Amino acid sequence: MFLGTHTPRLDEKGRLILPAKFRDELAGGVVITKGQERCLYVFPMPEFQRIAGQLREAPVTNKSARAYSRVFFASAHDEVPDKQGRVTIPAHLREYASLGRDLVVIGASTRVEIWDKQSWDDYLSASEEEFADIEEGVLPGGL
Repeated sequence: MFLGTHTPRLDEKGRLILPAKFRDELAGGVVITKGQERCLYVFPMPEFQRIAGQLREAPVTNKSARAYSRVFFASAHDEVPDKQGRVTIPAHLREYASLGRDLVVIGASTRVEIWDKQSWDDYLSASEEEFADIEEGVLPGGL
């Protein structure tokens, strides 16, 4: 399970050093793809394969499933982190997420998310007020 918030920097070659506490689980390979709210999702390969299996089961006749699958898979980039725990974020994904030099990398349970620092700060500021209200809809009965 991925937890926590980290603030690495993107180097001039578009590489990110993965947080040390995530490296063991990601060492076997990752898939980076577009996420919601203009962040990037980073999946360990087994989790990506699980999701891909679910998407394969969706009927081809479902327009939303087709559209989601196209974007999800077309933007996906797979690679194995190097010995320093670095992964390269392709230019098209850096552009999609508006990534600058300063990043925020968060653990989001079964995936890691990469955000531009300003985008994350804006998102967090806007969503923290709604956090208590969201709980009831997401966790019936609350915590």
